[in-house]
Amino acid sequence: MENSSWIGEIFANPFLRGLFIGVLIAAILWVRGWLKARELNANLKKLREHLHTKLEIDSAENERRKGEIDKLKQERDNLRNMVQVLNQKPGRQELRQVQVYQKAIEIMFEKSPGFAPAWQITVKEAEEEIKRAERGIIPFFKRMTTSSSPSTEKPSKKPLELEQSSSH
Repeated sequence: MENSSWIGEIFANPFLRGLFIGVLIAAILWVRGWLKARELNANLKKLREHLHTKLEIDSAENERRKGEIDKLKQERDNLRNMVQVLNQKPGRQELRQVQVYQKAIEIMFEKSPGFAPAWQITVKEAEEEIKRAERGIIPFFKRMTTSSSPSTEKPSKKPLELEQSSSH
């Protein structure tokens, strides 16, 4: 009974009763805080995992993009080199020069009215000479005339016409 009187005495004292109730409330609040901190730590761990996963995905995507950019740069450089090589191939410069001459001729047709008839006659003569050169007649006559007389480079029209009619 002495034990019960001692506990009864403690509960009878208002200061000790308030102290016991305060400690009990503090213990309850501490347990709730501890549980809440544990829940927050679990959430923090989960968020860190999500962030780590997202960073890995972003890193892989960035690496893929870098590889794609490098590949595109290399393709661009290859295409640039191909364009330079194609521009340097035989015939490309000549085609460009022909385009320049064609534009110059168009401008001359517009600016000077007497240019067109003279130009057309000159073009026909040049075409005929090119046709003869392709057949091999002109080089043959140039060899013959340059070896016999170095001062005359153009053959006369009559032997050329005779040679043409005999070659057909």
